[in-house]
Amino acid sequence: MDTFGQMQRTIERLTTPGRGILAADESYPTITKRLAAHGIESTEENRRAYRSLLATTPGIGEYVSGIIFFEETLKQKSDEGDLIPAACERHDIVPGIKVDKGLVDLPGTNGEKATQGLDNLGDRLDGYVQQGALFTKWRNVYEITSTLPSTQLIEANAEVLARYAAVAQSRGMVPIVEPEVLMDGDHDIDRCAEVTEAAQAAVFAALRRHRVSLEHIVLKPNMVLPGRNLPRPSPEVCAEYTLRILRRTVPAAVPTINFLSGGQTPEEATANLNAINQAEGPRPWVVSFSYSRALQEPVQAAWLGQSENKAAAQKAFLHRAKLNSLARQGQYETSMETGS
Repeated sequence: MDTFGQMQRTIERLTTPGRGILAADESYPTITKRLAAHGIESTEENRRAYRSLLATTPGIGEYVSGIIFFEETLKQKSDEGDLIPAACERHDIVPGIKVDKGLVDLPGTNGEKATQGLDNLGDRLDGYVQQGALFTKWRNVYEITSTLPSTQLIEANAEVLARYAAVAQSRGMVPIVEPEVLMDGDHDIDRCAEVTEAAQAAVFAALRRHRVSLEHIVLKPNMVLPGRNLPRPSPEVCAEYTLRILRRTVPAAVPTINFLSGGQTPEEATANLNAINQAEGPRPWVVSFSYSRALQEPVQAAWLGQSENKAAAQKAFLHRAKLNSLARQGQYETSMETGS
């Protein structure tokens, strides 16, 4: 199959009705912090066991179409002895891989952070393809203050995201493009909207400049929300602001928008996704989820690093994934939170 045929098949699998993407690609420092919050030591074996239980949850393929992994997971095996990417395929879940190398200071700015990892990216992708990965993820971040992000950061982030996407597509891999406007701070929702629009407009200008096939990408943006220090708006307000910016910046050629949860609680992320899918007006794209903590927090709380809790953790994962599947279809209700 040629590269475009491969990417088209991957997009079709990732966008099947009622499903979304799990981000289980936390770096060593992040997964250590997340597990430690539940008293779990971040050993290689615990990380393997945890990500194995996610990938092998019975029935999870009904709600999850893809899982983004960290590099070490591609080489690890499930409890049943399969390589974890192969275990995903048994559930018709597409294995993906985080390929950026984290944040570094961007010279010439006031401490702003840019993402590194373009060096030898093509060679690394060739290896990931051999290990079964079919799509990739690269995350850039934008901090909001009264003066940030700078134009320099917005343009640098757009350029690097586009270069990454072009390299991924050259290998037949679907790139997730993730420009995350951070919730940290006390900015209001209008300021978040302003920054999100500027960031996304620059990203799509750069994607066109680098001749990236928009039909074969996944956009993973933030929802438009005020900073975490301010009161939370209703899901309907979030939906209104978020869709306004998406309609201004995201071409209809993009097949799917899979939101990050970005510091929202599991319940908030689900309710906001539901409101976006219930809102009136045009939505030329699939609108779904690519959540990390908003899907995994209840799972980790149930698991606690104990093998005897595996079934309970998988039940928690299936329940959370089902609620987000319903939200992807605009059919979620808060009363479902207490169901099973």
